[in-house]
Amino acid sequence: MTDFREMTPDDFRRHGYALIDWLASYMERVGDLPVQSRLAPGEIRDMLPDHAPEDPEDFEEIAADLDRIVVPGLTNWVSPGWFAFFPAATSGPGILGELVSAGLGQQGMLWATSPVCTELENVMADWMADLLGLPARWKTTDQGGGVMQQTASDAVHTALVVAREEAGRCGAAADRCVAYTSSQAHSSVEKGARVAGYRHVRLIDVDDAYAMRIDALQEAVRKDRAAGLEPAFACSAVGTTGTTAVDPVRAVGELSRQAGMWHHVDAAYAGNAMLCPEFRHHQDGLELADSYTVNPYKWTPMTFDGSLFYVADRRPLIRTLSILPEYLRNTSSESGQVIDYRDWHVALGRRFRSLKLWFVLRYYGAAALRSRIRDSVAWARAFADRLDEDPRFELVAPVPFALVCFRHRAGNRATESLGEAVNRSGHSFLTPSRMGETAFLRVSIGQMNTREEHVERLWRLVGKEAAPLL
Repeated sequence: MTDFREMTPDDFRRHGYALIDWLASYMERVGDLPVQSRLAPGEIRDMLPDHAPEDPEDFEEIAADLDRIVVPGLTNWVSPGWFAFFPAATSGPGILGELVSAGLGQQGMLWATSPVCTELENVMADWMADLLGLPARWKTTDQGGGVMQQTASDAVHTALVVAREEAGRCGAAADRCVAYTSSQAHSSVEKGARVAGYRHVRLIDVDDAYAMRIDALQEAVRKDRAAGLEPAFACSAVGTTGTTAVDPVRAVGELSRQAGMWHHVDAAYAGNAMLCPEFRHHQDGLELADSYTVNPYKWTPMTFDGSLFYVADRRPLIRTLSILPEYLRNTSSESGQVIDYRDWHVALGRRFRSLKLWFVLRYYGAAALRSRIRDSVAWARAFADRLDEDPRFELVAPVPFALVCFRHRAGNRATESLGEAVNRSGHSFLTPSRMGETAFLRVSIGQMNTREEHVERLWRLVGKEAAPLL
């Protein structure tokens, strides 16, 4: 029988240093790599054996396959030419925090299973609440609190379940509960409603700026009430995925309170802008919300993943998700003096995610993060101004943050051809999209490695590749 081969501390040190060197080299050259992989479907699989190895392989052979197999198959999300989707950021401090988290191997399901895993997360959530200007009662030192979930999808799914249960406490049957969100909301809201067992989901019409129409929401609630259904959940978006539209948070919050609905605010991307006080008017009325989510990895150097999910009152959340078998009972939990994050989301097991946020906030400082946000917004607005000045282009949505949505005035085919040409360049990558029958292009500025020169390069490419108006 083959002996189990341990990696000794000396081996770990040697291989670890080599991998850090490799990652540092990747960071140095990522701007020279194609943003999108140029491999065809199946090529990576063809480079891999059909079966797992029976015998050990040298670590040097494993590491060599990073360049042979992994790098050619990467979509380089950390490229300075990344203008697609929204960023999924990373940074040296974030990577090192992730490394330490993995090495410590903590399982933070309870305070008792790792006190520092829980209490550091308490403090990081509270630090971010202050930095983002969130209501003071949302802090763990008050009646609410924040928790780090995997993504904003997990956060909204959790909020939907809590809303359903709260409606049930008031006598509403689950199959009569209704969830409302904008027709421009992230798909995770509709998906989460399905997962949570909602049979009724209303996608509410939007105005010319693609924000939810409060009159349409009022009418939908009225009709459902008249039909014997129970309005249970409403979601406002601060920065929709398609165009970063901003729903009327205060109006939705007021209507939600009148109707007895749970009000969730999805600010996964744009919530990061609230580090800068001048953007906070976009979420006026936040004190009326029951829950809120923001993803620091979308616009700060914190390495993916880790979505901050806040609740104004943690009691409904814990009431909904707390199940306590004997093997989880302990004196610390029973004392009532600690938070057990296992009761704050579906998963029992949880990683030490707060460590990388701690590293990032301390290494960069809040002032530098604000500066990066402001730079991204300034570059986006300058890009939008250039589009406005060029008769070939038109903006399809306002630019409240750092996403620019535009199209070629010659129509869909010209717009799509332009997007294809940009993405073929290798050095820049943007996202083609549609609103109804209208094709447009999304330019998301905010990758941590992007500088003004890269935005300038993208503009030159757009200008060069765009067909002239006939």
